[in-house]
Amino acid sequence: MHAHDVIPTYERIGHIWAKGRNRSLMEKQWLDRFLTTAPRATGAVRVLDLGCGSGQPMATYLAERGAILTGVDATDTMTRLYAQNLPQAQVIKEDMRNLNLDQSFDAILAWDSFFHLGADDQRAMFARFAAHSAPLATLMFTSGHIAGEAIGEVADAPIYHASLDPAEYQTLLADNGFKVLRYTSEDPTCGHHTIWLAQFTGS
Repeated sequence: MHAHDVIPTYERIGHIWAKGRNRSLMEKQWLDRFLTTAPRATGAVRVLDLGCGSGQPMATYLAERGAILTGVDATDTMTRLYAQNLPQAQVIKEDMRNLNLDQSFDAILAWDSFFHLGADDQRAMFARFAAHSAPLATLMFTSGHIAGEAIGEVADAPIYHASLDPAEYQTLLADNGFKVLRYTSEDPTCGHHTIWLAQFTGS
């Protein structure tokens, strides 16, 4: 199991994963921080949802809070589910590593998606985050709490994960114009996710 196996795996088991996805919205406090910190230049927060999955429950919660969603996923399975669950959202089938939308967003979310990329691809993503960030945009993503690779499981299928060292994430964020607002390693109130919330201060 390698990073290049992730997309075909989710293409195959995406419907099963979506049915079993935790809907308790344990992520609510982080989503509220994400929205509260984001600028509202257009009156509503424009959210870029990378590796968007089915959109439930996180994107649907953001939409209920008035956010304008653009979901990006590399699989047909997930983009179809996202479009069904969020009919007002824009949905784009694209690998986040190749993203070049020529537009900016007030908030960028890469929750339980970015960490499926290999280490070098993760490093390269920070320039893409910056390229799609409006002034003072918020960025929120999950990672591992230590550097390394791991094989997890989704819908009884093995799935690849990777993480850089937290100090390297801090450096990559700073080098690409982001200020860390909050970092929590293995948050016990949010399923032990390791979560980064940052703000774009570059141009």
